[in-house]
Amino acid sequence: MDNRETAVRIALILDQKKTEDIDVIDIGEKSGFADYLIIGTARNMRQLGALSHELEDKLAEDGVLVHHIEGKNDSGWVLMDYGDIIVNLLTKEQREHYQIERVWNDCIRLDIDYPQKDEQGGAV
Repeated sequence: MDNRETAVRIALILDQKKTEDIDVIDIGEKSGFADYLIIGTARNMRQLGALSHELEDKLAEDGVLVHHIEGKNDSGWVLMDYGDIIVNLLTKEQREHYQIERVWNDCIRLDIDYPQKDEQGGAV
């Protein structure tokens, strides 16, 4: 998988776990440290922990290993460094407070084709 495919895979995994407001931002032209920045909102601290564990496990199955993880579930913000892809998972309060996506307003956001969901949140 190339970086774009991995970024899309991450977004799809997060979507399956009911992550809200997922942004996949192509920062490659503006950044010297990564190609993609992914930001997702967890509904609460418990979901934040579940998201980071699920993402780490699913990507490891694909042979994509996390280089470093910063933050704790109870901090409201977990940063996962996958080299050229940085994933920020935040609670709604932390995301509203820091608004990190505003730094990258001039970058392209990928339009991800998420599967449609039924009323229980399952794929249709």
